Amino acid sequence: MNSRARKFLSYYKPYLGLFCADMACAIVVSAVTLAIPLVVRYITKDLIENHSPNALSQIYVMGGVMLALVAVNAICHAFIDYKGHMMGALMERDMRNELFEHCQKLSFKFYDEHRTGQLMTRISNDTFDLAELYHHGPEDIVISLLNFIGAFVILININVKLGLIAFLFLPIMAIYGFYFSKKMHHALRKSKNRIGDINAQVEDSLAGIRVVKSFTNEEVEKKKFAYENNRFVESRREGYKNEAKFYDGLISLTQLMTVAVVIFGAASIVKNSLDLADLLTFLLYLVILIEPIQRLGNFTRLYQEGVAGFNRFMEVLEVEPDIKNASDASELTHVKGNIEFKNVSFKYREGYEHVLKNISLNINVGEYVALVGPSGVGKTTLCSLIPRFYEVSEGEILIDNKNVRSLQLESLRRNIGLVQQDVYLFAGTVSENIRYGKLDASDQEIIAAAKMANAHEFIMSLPNGYATDIGQRGVKLSGGQKQRLSVARVFLKNPPIIIFDEATSSLDNESEKAVQDSLEKLIENRTTIVIAHRLSTVRTAKRILVLTDNGIEEQGTHKELIALNGTYANLYNMQLRIQDTHNE
Repeated sequence: MNSRARKFLSYYKPYLGLFCADMACAIVVSAVTLAIPLVVRYITKDLIENHSPNALSQIYVMGGVMLALVAVNAICHAFIDYKGHMMGALMERDMRNELFEHCQKLSFKFYDEHRTGQLMTRISNDTFDLAELYHHGPEDIVISLLNFIGAFVILININVKLGLIAFLFLPIMAIYGFYFSKKMHHALRKSKNRIGDINAQVEDSLAGIRVVKSFTNEEVEKKKFAYENNRFVESRREGYKNEAKFYDGLISLTQLMTVAVVIFGAASIVKNSLDLADLLTFLLYLVILIEPIQRLGNFTRLYQEGVAGFNRFMEVLEVEPDIKNASDASELTHVKGNIEFKNVSFKYREGYEHVLKNISLNINVGEYVALVGPSGVGKTTLCSLIPRFYEVSEGEILIDNKNVRSLQLESLRRNIGLVQQDVYLFAGTVSENIRYGKLDASDQEIIAAAKMANAHEFIMSLPNGYATDIGQRGVKLSGGQKQRLSVARVFLKNPPIIIFDEATSSLDNESEKAVQDSLEKLIENRTTIVIAHRLSTVRTAKRILVLTDNGIEEQGTHKELIALNGTYANLYNMQLRIQDTHNE
């Protein structure tokens, strides 16, 4: 048994009791199905044909027996339909939880290469298909096997020749079913990829709906969606075509089998080698024999959908996190905040150009350092290496003389606060978003953090204050308000190391002043790295580092770098000229 098969079966383990009860009910259902035609045969042959003296009373007794069998069958079917489906739903829940938890462990590199909509499909649609397979699969197999074997034994006992005629069709059905089930599997796999593409397109278009409307590109988005939607329909066309051939072919073969049995059975009656009661019983069991074939068709569909979903599920689950704790990782405690880069190089993957090359840098405890440079030289990437959002390709990064690779990820990131240019706020209230920085924070702590971030005043002007719902990604707030909430979140976290990634570059002057004031409060007595887009905002930095394609080309205070008349001076003077042009 390969590892995927073991993994597939492992989800039954927590629900073995329920699974065994479900299978017991399936066995009872099969037994009842096989028993009813035997009762019918007893009534028609032993009581009616043989003119039993107490035939009427015994017929009533047998009627009572059949009613009891029907009641048992109904109870067991109800258990299978309700409890069996619940078992599948519980297993689906477990799989979704596991996949979502695994996604939380994967690094930025993974998300750089995968579309969110595709991942959403694997967490939702694919696991739903698996739930159906987990529930119906074993049940269909057990009932089909028992009905098939039971019907075969009984049919051979009734009439060997007719039994063999019926069973001559089965190998043909098996080969036919196997051939088209493979085609169905291929089509279903393609269809699942296409529905993932649709989800990715929807997620992309709706997340960027404001950009779409601002450029009046609704028709463009409609065409992109229609393209993906049509691709999905074409993939389903292939699936439905093979599905139709599969089911219709099997139905035709079962009908041919019935015709053959009726013709040869009628001939046997004429020859007095079979009586009418046995032919009636034979036809009833033929229906039972056909039912496993129909169940096989249902199982094949579930199996194809489930296995296709399981393989897609496992493709993500088998992705090893490229950034994880070392086996002997230690907790980072009592952080002072010294950061050191030793010959650090980084590229996003093998075969790519280096984004950073041989960077050596020391940032002292409590130092306020600004990182500036042209766009695309790796300023954000350099800062992302400190909390290990990406792994260095060469060299090492130390915090308080401890290699970040030797530290527990949770403790490392707990001690680093990040304020980004692109603020992400969750759907919910103002209070819930600030509390994200410290989940057990009291209301008083949240208000104190908001006040330090210059956010309390605007929060209190909202309709419900801290209980105001801010919408998806904080759409009901301005850019400056969102940025101040993100600063409040970091105030609440209270880390010894702070990284600002161009946190005020997209704000107007008034909002920038409010955010800048809150940042100045935040950086007191903390090691701070500010990635600066507007150089005027970092003139007070103790040290300014100028990052270019050649590495750290210049460093010093604002005055020293202006006097040097190099890269920094050119960037600063260029921004001044642009600002003067705007003021005119």
